[in-house]
Amino acid sequence: MAQQLKRWQGWLLFGGSMVVVFVLGLIVSSLLERRAEVVSIYNNRKHIFKDAIVAQNELFAEDFPREYQTWLKTADTTYQGEFNSSQRVDVLAARPEMVVLWAGYSFSMEYNTPRGHKHAIEDMDEILRTGSPGVNGNKDIQPGTCWTCKSPDVPRIMKEKGIAEFYKAPWSQWGPEIVNTIGCSDCHDARTMKLKPARPALYEAFERRGEDVSKQSHQHMRSLVCAQCHTEYYFKGDGKYLTFPHDKGFTVEDIEAYYDEMNYSDYTHKISRAPILKAQHPDYELWRMGIHGQRGVSCADCHMPYVSEGGVKYSDHQITSPLTKIDKTCQTCHREDAETLRQNVYERQRMANDVRNRVEKELAKAHIEAKYAWDSGATEAEMKDALQAIRKSQWRWDFAVASHGASFHAPQEVTRILGQSLGYAEEARLAIAKVLARHGFSGDVPMPDISTKEKAWAYIGLDGKKLQADKAEFMKTVVPKWVQSAKAQGKLIEL
Repeated sequence: MAQQLKRWQGWLLFGGSMVVVFVLGLIVSSLLERRAEVVSIYNNRKHIFKDAIVAQNELFAEDFPREYQTWLKTADTTYQGEFNSSQRVDVLAARPEMVVLWAGYSFSMEYNTPRGHKHAIEDMDEILRTGSPGVNGNKDIQPGTCWTCKSPDVPRIMKEKGIAEFYKAPWSQWGPEIVNTIGCSDCHDARTMKLKPARPALYEAFERRGEDVSKQSHQHMRSLVCAQCHTEYYFKGDGKYLTFPHDKGFTVEDIEAYYDEMNYSDYTHKISRAPILKAQHPDYELWRMGIHGQRGVSCADCHMPYVSEGGVKYSDHQITSPLTKIDKTCQTCHREDAETLRQNVYERQRMANDVRNRVEKELAKAHIEAKYAWDSGATEAEMKDALQAIRKSQWRWDFAVASHGASFHAPQEVTRILGQSLGYAEEARLAIAKVLARHGFSGDVPMPDISTKEKAWAYIGLDGKKLQADKAEFMKTVVPKWVQSAKAQGKLIEL
């Protein structure tokens, strides 16, 4: 009986082993088939480039049709989430307090939600913040640096003209040159198609910290090609040299300490006279602080999920919200149903948004009350503490809300930062109230009507209608000449 049992167990073990070997064989065969097709794609490329940067994205279409066709979908603006979308939404119209928060800075002119990469050039041309140089005597109000992340033409020009020369040139100087929107060579070496960030500021920031971008893992590189643009930065010196302020670290406090040490501010507020730091979409920083970043999930894992087609596995280059394709993004790790995962995200966004709403109202009042104090005869010594509290509050508010998807990437950190911002705004208002009391004023400061963007514009002395009229003329007369020039020189092609 014992021998029969052992014989039965032996046959069971043998059969199980055969099944395992068979399954492994199928897996290996599939992997080899995929690898063979990938090798075939690379070995049979019709376009072999000598340069790492090829600005015309259309030249990649024939060799990489899957990636190219999904990249074209970055033009799609149909996605609509509870808080964010792929459409251009006028944020200042929805949140007119932000006009006051940015008084004296170009962001008070216009601030829209971002669209897909396919729209990068047109959005840059159309935004009021870039001005209307060449129209009605208008001059450039932005440096060439502002083009840095909008096109693979940028690294091409940097190579031809020099990095520093690119940055310090007037914005309009590069209009006829920068015509191909964000695409292949921004993230890939055109010769090998290996991931390779094309912006020097990333490499320079790593070097200052004693690190080497080229030695980062492939998985980290799948985030660094995004981080070269989706990060906090500032324009250093008169040459407006693009610089990442990560020398002390990546937290809101680390970067604030970096700026404070050099006594830096982006602008002096027109209403309150506070020295303001303007955050520039610190997405990489907040991703690092969230649970996905901490566990090694890259930007591409969620925004460019893998797709299997035949024997080929490739990245979806639409680069959109993970909530548009939950089955390929969230559910590769999480087992909850799609609607539960979506509502989990919205719940965290709602909590952060509630604090944000309070901060913007308190901070706008702080700026307005500071002006009232100055008008009442306050001195710089009296206002010093209040202005520093405004600076700290606005830096934290901006760091949290300027980041794309911050309350998705790091909801706990964003809520913490916004909580601190609210505390500093209240601290500023209390300090101003004490100053006003010393000047014989008590009670509530009269508040202007800033219930609409237009009314807020009027309060800070901005002629929005003229800006819009000049921009319309700019788009009608100047931009078409840029496009025609680029086409005539073969720098812009259309399939």
